[in-house]
Amino acid sequence: MSEHEPEHVVVAGAGLIGLATALELRRRGAAVTVVDPQPAWGATRAAAGMLAPVAETQYGQERLYPLMRASAAEYPAFVERVTAATGLPTGYRTEETLVVAADAADARSLSDLASHQLASGMDVEEISTRAARSLEPALAPRLGGAVRIVSDRQVDPRMLAAAMVEALNAPALRTIGEVPDAGPATWLTHRVESVRVTRTAPRQATGVQLDDGELIPADAVVVASGLSANAVGGLPEDLDLRLRPVFGDILRLGVPDSVLAPGEEHLLTRTVRAQVLGRPVYMVPRADRTLVLGATSREDGRESVLAGGVHQLLRDARAVVPAIDDCDVLEMMARARPGTPDDLPYLGSTSVAGLVISTGHFRHGILLTPVASRLAAELVTGVADPDVDHARDPEFLATTDPARHSGPHDDPHDTVHVPGGPA
Repeated sequence: MSEHEPEHVVVAGAGLIGLATALELRRRGAAVTVVDPQPAWGATRAAAGMLAPVAETQYGQERLYPLMRASAAEYPAFVERVTAATGLPTGYRTEETLVVAADAADARSLSDLASHQLASGMDVEEISTRAARSLEPALAPRLGGAVRIVSDRQVDPRMLAAAMVEALNAPALRTIGEVPDAGPATWLTHRVESVRVTRTAPRQATGVQLDDGELIPADAVVVASGLSANAVGGLPEDLDLRLRPVFGDILRLGVPDSVLAPGEEHLLTRTVRAQVLGRPVYMVPRADRTLVLGATSREDGRESVLAGGVHQLLRDARAVVPAIDDCDVLEMMARARPGTPDDLPYLGSTSVAGLVISTGHFRHGILLTPVASRLAAELVTGVADPDVDHARDPEFLATTDPARHSGPHDDPHDTVHVPGGPA
């Protein structure tokens, strides 16, 4: 390449993290080719979009907390850039989260988790069920307990994905510093079959081969293709991406006028999460007066929506918001999220120069989008965002090292997966 020619990067995968990575690469002057047979159609399409580093806290995942909080802190600037580039909405909302317990046993569990969250430096407040019902009158009259989390947010993944596609297609984009913009992204509706790598040391990524045999030359490759990442050929032999599919059933409901009291515009005004007989369920309101209701979590390999999963979601949701019974079922879907043995993502460089991995984000993919895309783009280009605090980046990359489960590098901190629905 000449000194002034933009670096060309192939991004394999166009879920939310792949799209954001491509956008961050373009902000740093790279010419980007995005390869995906169905952009934004996998877990991104099903996700509820909860940005909940506090509510999503689970025992045994302490190493994930700093990464979650850092990404949540980067979200406002991230969505502001996307909106500034396109004028399109992202569905980013700053309303808080309420977590409620259906009975006394659920309340004890909720209180124990709140104590753990407080001990971890998180902002939670146990409130009375009466106070919870004053915030959300649609809640059932008899609940066991409630917690208020004022710092959690939400985004609409479908709207955000559409806005990022428009930003990548924009004729001009504001870049970091004086780096020239390389222009709109190139889109290929194919699947990356393999990464092309030089045969001799030092090994360097030189492009990709598509499923139709076409070779796409590139100076760097980011593999962000979710569950299919470990099926991509040409990855280093010493790299073992232990991805597993975790399926979840999720519903979208329409709220009819008949369930609303005079003057009400929506059944719920903030995200409501609940524990019902030990099972998690959530309801996320959208601006179009729909509700996202989720989500089951199963590792049975079945890609279809399960009748039992739909029944469980509706039964548990109506236990805390009885008017769910009168809502319209608009959509039912199931999607698989890529899990890892320790539920931490695979994010970082590899033993092949110019090859970066970004996958395995599991239930936190939407939340981790800003920090994951930024780190991947900075690893490829070396261009750091001056508006971000980079002090903990080395710690994050050590935690998410893609080679940590490879051979003698097996991570001793692997944890047993704790079930939960997609964010």
